[in-house]
Amino acid sequence: MSQPRIVLWRHGQTDWNIENRFQGHTDIALNAVGRFQVEHAAKVLIGMNPIKIVSSDLTRTQETASALSNLAGVATIIDAGLRETNGGNWEGRTGEENRASDHENFLGWLHGADVPAGQIGERRSEVAARARVVIDREMESALGTVVFVTHGGTARCILGSILDLPFEKWSALGGLSNASWSVLEKNSLGKWFLTEHNAGSIPEPNFGNESGS
Repeated sequence: MSQPRIVLWRHGQTDWNIENRFQGHTDIALNAVGRFQVEHAAKVLIGMNPIKIVSSDLTRTQETASALSNLAGVATIIDAGLRETNGGNWEGRTGEENRASDHENFLGWLHGADVPAGQIGERRSEVAARARVVIDREMESALGTVVFVTHGGTARCILGSILDLPFEKWSALGGLSNASWSVLEKNSLGKWFLTEHNAGSIPEPNFGNESGS
């Protein structure tokens, strides 16, 4: 019997990624590099035999999901619960611009404070809560690999929440590169653990894991 496995796949590159602009809910498409990245990544991810693909409703994630959906012959489920953080007044601005105009709040948010992004946007805890609704629902009876196509900030919030990390430790998780992914599997106690993070390959068997060698 196949075991449940969560794959959190970040969308491919966009022009705003290159310009270091806060994307948030702003609907930006993949650029040429991003389209190449996701086509390559899909050829690797197909090796995990996904049984379900669930994507944020934004264009950059739907384009990413399509690369795997077309290859796997699995329809994509679209769910806005996997969207990136609503960045409020920071959206469309570069990191440099946000540091200049909202220095204390922006740095606090970057370092993990649970404050509204861009003053009127979402808190990280709110992003985690809405995304977990999607994850928990889709994994409830899943026996196999489910690929969730999402965003860098949302993926970090999901990981912090699902691994039961104290909130102040969420920022210790490194971000996902464009078109890279994290993999979660269940241990013998039925608890989720992180198998791979910011990966571009499928998990290999961890021989000798129980012996510590």
